[in-house]
Amino acid sequence: MPAPFTVDTDRLILRPHRLDDFQDSLALWSDPVVTKYIGGRPSTKEEVWQRLLRYAGHWALLGYGFWTVRDRGSDRFLGEVGILDGKRELDPPFGDTPEVGWALAPSAHGKGYATEAVRAALGWGAEHFGPKIRTVCMIDPANAASIRVAEKVGYREYARTAYKGVPTILFER
Repeated sequence: MPAPFTVDTDRLILRPHRLDDFQDSLALWSDPVVTKYIGGRPSTKEEVWQRLLRYAGHWALLGYGFWTVRDRGSDRFLGEVGILDGKRELDPPFGDTPEVGWALAPSAHGKGYATEAVRAALGWGAEHFGPKIRTVCMIDPANAASIRVAEKVGYREYARTAYKGVPTILFER
């Protein structure tokens, strides 16, 4: 039986982060390919450590958060996906609407893992928040691959804005 908050798909296991996931998370977030459209620069060790603590805090305080995405057969780390409350300073604001986010390692790109992981996270969210819950995500306009993932799982653009001075598209589902 899966642990609480663990989500299984045909190819993937999504589970909350543990301390021993730090090196995998550091490799992900320090990769310039991954961060090109998410923050625009590789993250430092300190920033990734704070990210890991933020993930744990989401689960502890809100009962939802980010998962590691792992290959079911090999347990290889593929990336991260989850649901967050980022209290982002946006116009229009997200408010209390849950935000969904994802980032996968370059070795996992183009294989359908992101779509599968986001669907699994949304399925978990529907079970815990209710099937009619509105969710949002934000994507850099140049990130065509993430826009495709968002559209495949039912997101539609509803606004264009800037986040921290960078153009971004807001999507809702």
